[in-house]
Amino acid sequence: MLLPPSSHPLLCASPLTRLPRHLLSLAKYRQSHVALSAGVSASFRRHQSLQVTPAPSRWRSPTVLDSYVEKPARPISLRQLIFFGGRNLDDKRIINSANYVRTELPVRLAHRIRDMQKLPYVVVTNRHLSYVYELYYEAFESFRKVPEIKTVEDNDRFCEVIKATLKEHLTVIPRLAMGVLECRDLLPAEQLDKFMHSLLRSRISRRVIAEQHLALTDTFNSPFHFPDAPIYHHGDFVGEVFLRCNAKEVVERVGAYAQELARKAHGDNHPVPEIIIEGHMDTTFPYILSHLEYIIGELLRNSIEATIEHHGSKPDLPPITVLICHAPKHVIFRVSDQGGGIPPEETEDLWSFAKSKRSDLARLKNFAQVPKMAGTLQELQPEPAAQTSLHTLTYRPPDLKLGMGLPMTRVYAEYWGGSLQQTSMEGYGTDVFLHIEKLGNRLEQLNIDHL
Repeated sequence: MLLPPSSHPLLCASPLTRLPRHLLSLAKYRQSHVALSAGVSASFRRHQSLQVTPAPSRWRSPTVLDSYVEKPARPISLRQLIFFGGRNLDDKRIINSANYVRTELPVRLAHRIRDMQKLPYVVVTNRHLSYVYELYYEAFESFRKVPEIKTVEDNDRFCEVIKATLKEHLTVIPRLAMGVLECRDLLPAEQLDKFMHSLLRSRISRRVIAEQHLALTDTFNSPFHFPDAPIYHHGDFVGEVFLRCNAKEVVERVGAYAQELARKAHGDNHPVPEIIIEGHMDTTFPYILSHLEYIIGELLRNSIEATIEHHGSKPDLPPITVLICHAPKHVIFRVSDQGGGIPPEETEDLWSFAKSKRSDLARLKNFAQVPKMAGTLQELQPEPAAQTSLHTLTYRPPDLKLGMGLPMTRVYAEYWGGSLQQTSMEGYGTDVFLHIEKLGNRLEQLNIDHL
């Protein structure tokens, strides 16, 4: 017999003593906005295995979160990052940067917490999603309580808080992915995809402003920094922004790395397709290098794997061709392979986190081997060459299939106003078109329009 909401063991007389700590404010919000139906109660009992164990709890006032949800995020552009950090980096600029990050992070976290609160109760109490919810709420509380930054010493202490939070949140991507997989029968795939895209895009946005501030602080604290001098050094970086990303060099470097990963996965003696680069070889533009490397790396890895799977161990595999086009407002990459193409019935699910044809159980087992994930290409090697907080504590085997490489790649591509499209000829191969905004004047794309 179905239990009415009033008799549900988690919603009866004393909710503050029954609910897990991290679900208290969620329950208050849900109880005031949504009446649980008998059907949801039944679903809740069927999925009790996904619940977290109740723990001593504390109450969180929803009005505090409401006040931050009412504030809009203040997106920035690559050009703003460059101009702000590229000239006369002094105490005032560092303190202004710190206070922007201090006030912006809790606003962006609050909007994502509210998104999670709007999910059906049975979904958000999934053990993985509730873990992320609690992690976000603790970060929200931590950042909103940081007092105004008034000195460089205040900023140094604030940077330690940022670093600790970035490190702790490396668990978010695999936890989100496992939660979505376990809840695929509870919500439409389109809704889960929109939820996943929103959280990942917001995660990128928070890391961008946090990492940029940390990088500027490192530059400011450098013994080689002088207040009146431009800070273009270390390969023309301004914080995390690389002013002169050379398209050809990025493809060459990342392509060689993708080929190395393929040899590790298939054996040193297994043939690997050649990568041919054509087009405008001298194209340069400002961009966050780790974003571009991840996008190009995932596209080349997919093309290499498709070519190997389609042609087997033939000694002469057809090459992968990367065409670079330098347009007035864009840089366009076309990645072409002869890996057999994609069947039409699978094309629409190519960019989905929730519609993959791959076994849920297999993907869950694979994610269980990746407790931390930064979403960078470098985490595919045990000892990354570049040591940043994005990937020093992460590693995943290069042959581990997670089913989220292409969806993540599109999120990264669209973040600065770019796009990623694919055309396929089943039986022959695939072309993927990556458009990058090269002027750097597009604001962060924090909202989702096409899902």
